[in-house]
Amino acid sequence: MGSLSIWHWLIVLVIVMLIFGTKKLRNIGADLGGAVRGFKDGMREGDKAADAGAAPQVTGKTIEGEIKEKTEQKA
Repeated sequence: MGSLSIWHWLIVLVIVMLIFGTKKLRNIGADLGGAVRGFKDGMREGDKAADAGAAPQVTGKTIEGEIKEKTEQKA
């Protein structure tokens, strides 16, 4: 049993078209394309937001501070 040839894929395509019809397949394709497009747009917006709120570059300066214990408050 080797891989499927082009003829096998064409037969499968014809059977799928007979079962679902071309109109339904076209709607599925349009929905899938819209989902992919929306995903790409979301990724671009995420990249822009990440660039706008990116962490500042390290300048080599040391910041001195003091660590204090956290006090618990009773309610």
